[in-house]
Amino acid sequence: MIALSIRQPWAWLIAAGHKDIENRTWPTGIRGTVLIHAAKQHDGPRDEWDWPGIKAPERMEYGGIIGSMEIVDCVKASPSPWFEGPYGFVIRNARQTTFRPWRGQLGFFSVPPTCRTPHEHPAQLVPR
Repeated sequence: MIALSIRQPWAWLIAAGHKDIENRTWPTGIRGTVLIHAAKQHDGPRDEWDWPGIKAPERMEYGGIIGSMEIVDCVKASPSPWFEGPYGFVIRNARQTTFRPWRGQLGFFSVPPTCRTPHEHPAQLVPR
């Protein structure tokens, strides 16, 4: 199974179904279900986490698998309010799972099948 490490609060926003795109500086050919790994670091001060209509949870998990998402495309432009580029991994069918502590890595990384839940099916590389 493949996972992608994402800093909080972005990992939670994706897993909770609020954020439909993950911004990266590099493109990907990965398509399919990918586990969401919440990095041990967060992005910016918590008091700056303000999104209209979205209430942040009291507590966020760090340093483990928090959910899964389906990557359906990689784009250079998007009408999504979450898109900042230069690349955006378009996300569908995100869902939260029970927290599973796991050491993250940069980029996509492999985790054993025991880390997945029954609805998750491994992602595949799509040729460009």
